[in-house]
Amino acid sequence: MQRVTAQLVAGLLAAVLSLLSEQCWADGGGPSLAERVIWAVNAGGEAHVDVHGIHFKKDPLEGKIGKASDYGVRLPILRSSPEDQILYQTERYNEDTFGYDVPIREEGDYILVMKYAEVYFAQSQQKVFDVRLNGHMVVKDLDIFERVGHSTAHDEIVPFSIRRGKLSVQGEVSTFNGKLTVEFVKGYYDNPKICALYVMKGTQEDVPKLQPHPGLEKTDDDDEDEEDREEGEEGGKKKAPAGSKYRVQSGPRTPNPYAADNSSLMFPILVAFGVFIPTLFCLCRL
Repeated sequence: MQRVTAQLVAGLLAAVLSLLSEQCWADGGGPSLAERVIWAVNAGGEAHVDVHGIHFKKDPLEGKIGKASDYGVRLPILRSSPEDQILYQTERYNEDTFGYDVPIREEGDYILVMKYAEVYFAQSQQKVFDVRLNGHMVVKDLDIFERVGHSTAHDEIVPFSIRRGKLSVQGEVSTFNGKLTVEFVKGYYDNPKICALYVMKGTQEDVPKLQPHPGLEKTDDDDEDEEDREEGEEGGKKKAPAGSKYRVQSGPRTPNPYAADNSSLMFPILVAFGVFIPTLFCLCRL
């Protein structure tokens, strides 16, 4: 009986401490952002401390799997602060599926943040791949250029939780053995890659936001298009393709140089003149 009572007391104390800890975080008196990050890697690059104080380790896969690339260092990366562009300029890729193992010893709510930038391809459908978390598909058909364009920072954010030996992510649950495996899955288009990634305790609202992208900002025209789509759905009209309103605008539409070409209309007129003039000349001579 005393043992059961002691276990109940210990459980109650743990619950109280957990609530107090969460309250401290909410009040701003808890650990800083950098202190909540439990694991961070600059893929394909050297160690780096970002503007938030997050310590990214040198890539542990160096010399083991895949290839490191610093092709992007020649390019400025949009949406990223100048101090942290290196996190998007270097990368690790592989000709097959590859990944990282992250040890997690405590239960709680976590966030996986994956950093990307397309620095090589200049159109969509050139590099497309998936991301798995302990076997769960958490990102499907990731096309970085399609999402944000060329040499532009893009973060994929995946919330998950670990409780009582179970991993919960995007509505799926599996047994957790203390190791989180992040895999970048080879697809039909080129090779999977990653620029940088980290795992932190907290919620999605705790993740620092990237700078706004002009091409991804929602405009009044987008609002009108959205209303038109909703009206079209109610009226049974065809719905516009999903995701089209967030596509990056590359500039004003170029006029079609053949749109005003009337040469096909002039041809019959020229033929008529060609026949009429000789006929008129012959009639005059008669």
